Amino acid sequence: MGSGKVTTGSAPFDFQGKHVTVAGLGVSGIPAAKALHARGAIVTVVNDGDDARSREQAAGLEALGITVRLGDGATLPEGTELIVTTPGWQPGKPLFQAAAEAGVPVWGDVELAWRLRGPDAAPWLAVTGTNGKTTTVRMLAAILEAAGLRTAAVGNIGVSLLDVVLGEETYDVLAVELSSYQLHWAPSLRAHSAAVLNLAPDHLDWHGSMEAYAADKGRIYAGNQVACVYNVADKATEDLVREADVEEGCRAIGFTLGTPGPSQLGVVDGILVDRAFVENRQKNAQELAEVSDVRPPAPHNIANALAAAALARAFGVPAQAVRDGLRSFRPDAHRIEHVADLDGVAYVDDSKATNTHAAQASLAAYESIVWIAGGLAKGATFDELVAASAKHLRAVVLIGADRALIREALARHAPEVPVVDLDRTDTGAMLQAVTEAKRLAVAGDTVLLAPACASMDMFTNYNQRGDAFATAVGELRA
Repeated sequence: MGSGKVTTGSAPFDFQGKHVTVAGLGVSGIPAAKALHARGAIVTVVNDGDDARSREQAAGLEALGITVRLGDGATLPEGTELIVTTPGWQPGKPLFQAAAEAGVPVWGDVELAWRLRGPDAAPWLAVTGTNGKTTTVRMLAAILEAAGLRTAAVGNIGVSLLDVVLGEETYDVLAVELSSYQLHWAPSLRAHSAAVLNLAPDHLDWHGSMEAYAADKGRIYAGNQVACVYNVADKATEDLVREADVEEGCRAIGFTLGTPGPSQLGVVDGILVDRAFVENRQKNAQELAEVSDVRPPAPHNIANALAAAALARAFGVPAQAVRDGLRSFRPDAHRIEHVADLDGVAYVDDSKATNTHAAQASLAAYESIVWIAGGLAKGATFDELVAASAKHLRAVVLIGADRALIREALARHAPEVPVVDLDRTDTGAMLQAVTEAKRLAVAGDTVLLAPACASMDMFTNYNQRGDAFATAVGELRA
């Protein structure tokens, strides 16, 4: 397929005959290996795991002539001239240390996709942040579609950027979700416009420090052409804009749940308004949508909608498309999803709240809560979360491996709140947790699954955890 030479705004890289190592299989590793192989590279895939799924994936690649080494992700293959890594591989892994010592560059799958873009490739509107990325990107895609643009929600949302960039379908613009992992390995990325939604401690075991985590998030602003979108309520995001090296004329655009100032989007009397992409923004504002057009209209979700609107407006989308896109948008499962009402009590599944920042936003959306929490803490602490949310808590039910950390924070900051500590980490614990929550709740309360923790101690992922919650609620209804 072509000469193998790529010249798309980054330094050209001729893959023909080059020895390239792909680190990891899965959603991004397999497309990377195939794309490199198709461009004449001599590809070796290394993977830590050697299970049945990995062996099946390896067989498919080996049939194409790609070498796969399972169970050995630490050793740098001899002759490697470039590593392309999947997002989850930590920078401190021996493979990357060996690469650094040998002077071998490391790209992520996003970097590879960026370099393989064609000369007429669609611009990227990029989104990152600790929480809300997927919802914001899907809102953005809905708004762009409402404007009649050919678009797709891609990236960390579960759709391989490589597959989209190299596919036959053409787009006017892409709505791209990027994780801190992906940004760490994407030095050449230059978006049309980008947003950092918020910053809170997360994945510190991967990045090593909050400073390193924030710096990787901030990479999304590098080289922005039109707008760097930040959260007025989160100064750390504005600081990243101030530090960014952008193209001349690129503007800082804030979003706020309050009344917006010039060059901001915000909320006035239940209306989402734009004072950034209007004539005479010192005096004028453009109505975009009503708060009621956002589903669900929880505060953090309104912030997501404003960020999506800001990126769409930066791309020239008319106000009506913002309204129409938000009205057509439906949130994914397990994101503050209303499951049922039983005896005047609402049951809400926010299993996607896998860290303290997401859980705090979820807890702030309801007045009186029986909170189901716990799981894998990923190095997080819970004092700030509990202190901020104590006034909303009627009771707490704890599950999971690191529940003691939450219990101790509750003892310090909400000692009057009843706590049920379920000493079990099997999947059946969810039915007991929901049963206990039902016993503790009274009419008008919300039983909220917002674990503030990862799920892998008890479940395959947060989706399975949320499904278990919904199933348990269903059994109570029977």
